[in-house]
This record gives sequence, C-alpha cells and structure tokens, in this order.
Amino acid sequence: MSVMARVERLREKMAGLGLQGFLVSQPESRRYLSGFTGHDHPPSDSAGYLLLTPSQLLLFTDGRTVEQAEGEARDYQVVRIEQRLAPTLAPLLPDLKLDTLGFEGNHLPFRFHEEVKDVVGPLTTFAPTYDLVDGLRANKEPDELAAIQEAVELADRVYDYLLTILKVGVTEKEVAWKVEAFLRENGSEGIAFDPIVASGPNGSRPHHVPGERRLRAGDPVTVDWGARINGYCSDITRTFIMGKADEQFTKLYNLVLDGQKRAAARAKPGMTGEKADSLARSVIADGGYGAQFAHGTGHGVGLAIHERPRLGLKSSDLLEEGMVFSVEPGVYLPGWGGIRIEDLVTLRGGRPVILTRAPKELESMEVAG
Repeated sequence: MSVMARVERLREKMAGLGLQGFLVSQPESRRYLSGFTGHDHPPSDSAGYLLLTPSQLLLFTDGRTVEQAEGEARDYQVVRIEQRLAPTLAPLLPDLKLDTLGFEGNHLPFRFHEEVKDVVGPLTTFAPTYDLVDGLRANKEPDELAAIQEAVELADRVYDYLLTILKVGVTEKEVAWKVEAFLRENGSEGIAFDPIVASGPNGSRPHHVPGERRLRAGDPVTVDWGARINGYCSDITRTFIMGKADEQFTKLYNLVLDGQKRAAARAKPGMTGEKADSLARSVIADGGYGAQFAHGTGHGVGLAIHERPRLGLKSSDLLEEGMVFSVEPGVYLPGWGGIRIEDLVTLRGGRPVILTRAPKELESMEVAG
C-alpha cells in the first residue's frame, strides 16, 4: 500500500469523526503515513510532525532534516521549524480553516499540547483521539510482513549464538552487549529494544536491566531480544538453564511452554485480546501459578515494539487477518527467578502462523556453560 493510500484511509477516519485536520506526533505513525524516517528520539520540536487536512499534507521538521524529509516524504509540503512547532504552525492556521483539529492523545506530550492549543485559538477545537493511526497500523501489508519476517529470521540466529556465549562467570551486561553487537553486525538497523538478560533471582523481574551479576551453574537465564529491519521489529524470548534442568525448572518450564503453545496455536481472527490471553493464562492458573503470571500474554509488533493488538486481561482489541503479535506468557518467583517464552505470530488465511523458529523445547534450553 502506498503512503497516499494510507493517508486516504486516515482521511476517511477523520471525516467520520468530524475532523478537518489531524496532527501526528508519534514517530512510528509519522513514518507510516509519510515515509519520513526522521529521528529515533522521542517527540521534540525537531523530531517532526505531520498535519493532514482533506486537501493538504504538511510535514514540520527542523533544519537538520529538511533535506531528508524532502527526499523521503515527496507527497508532503515540508515546513521548516525555526524554533518551536507552535509559532511555526500559527501563521498557517488562518488559511487552513480548521474547525476541529485532532491529535494523538496517546502520544502528544502535554507541553506541546498546551502550546499548540494556545495557537489554534478559540475558533478551533483541539480534539484528542486514541488509537486512530495505531489501529490502521495494526493490520500489516505484505511489505511490512516481509520486513518483520526478515527481522524474525535474524533474531532466530541469535539463539545459536547464545549457546556459545552463555558461560558460568560471564555477566548479564556482557551477554546483552554481545547480543546487540551480533544483531548490528549481521544486518540489524540497531536493535528493536535494549536486550534483557536476567539470571538467577533477577529473572523474577520481567523487565530486569542487565547488570554485573555473573551467571552461575544451575541458574535459569531469561534473554529477550529483537532485531529491526527497514524500521520493523522482531521480538523473541527464551529462558535457558545453566546445566541440567532440575525438577523445579522442568515443572515450571513445561507449564509455561504448554500455555505458550496453546495460545500461539489457537489465536484466530475475531477473537478478543482478552480471550487470546486466557488461552495461556488458564493453563498457568490451572498449574497453580496464575498469581505469578503478572503481565499480558502479548502485544502487537511492527514499527513500534509495543503496538496494537493487546493480548491481556480486559483487552477488547479484536484479532484480525494480517496482525502480528507476540505470545509470551511467563511465571516469576521472587528469590528463584522466572521463565518466559516468546514467539511472534501472524494471522493468515484465518489461522495463526508462528513466525519464530528458534528452538524452545526443554532439552534445547540446557546450556553446558
């Protein structure tokens, strides 16, 4: 689908909501709707914004990226931000005649909201929307799926590499850096997110930041990583055991694996995110560890590492053909550690297709160390 086809889909949504204009601030949505890759840092005065109306497409960015924007976003009029977005936008508004200007309520920082609200004046309603562009991005097009598949295949290769670097005595930080270096050296555009390496009792924290703790014999070690290709992410988690799996690790690992496989195999179009979450959560709860599964079963993956759909408690998101999402249940025990297993799944031809190919059976997780 071309950029303009995406723009027209958004314009249809705008018309349905009575919006004469729409301000885009999220970097991933900006790229999706314009092709402008911009900066990788969070929104700021220089990061770049889009303003869409029924007849005009404006891209605001600062002098450092004007040339880049003109080359990448050829359907847009590029407007240079001299100091801040609001005073640059102000003189253009009378000609735009916007009764209602929508914005991404999930993403526009409060400071920018207040500044833009001041300049649009009393004649324009500055209206928040939620998940408007995010919803369009959730259903992946063939070229998007191809980029995600390539990112998945690169991430899969890290599994074999991990078997060579997970050694007793190496620190979590050293493993994380080596994973990042492997991804970059083998074609990744940076990394999808900072790798997680959580060994021993640190594994009870799902988003543990790798530290100076050294891997020990008998440790469970959770590693979570992802590549980025053409802007699109992959996401995978595997939990290893340093040595031979003991009774507790075997019991918990097989429980999480059963839940993970069940959800990955039974997710389907038309199912809510809550129902998909329950496929894994019920297995773990029936095993006696429901309280130790403290996060959602999954999330959408695309230009952003976390996007729609959400697979979790009370999620009303509907799974649809072409969506890509993670399936990553876990069990976390303070003082012992944790186990999480994650694959990426897409819906194709009315059924789930598991994109991730790295081994995840118990015997594949035992590391000689």
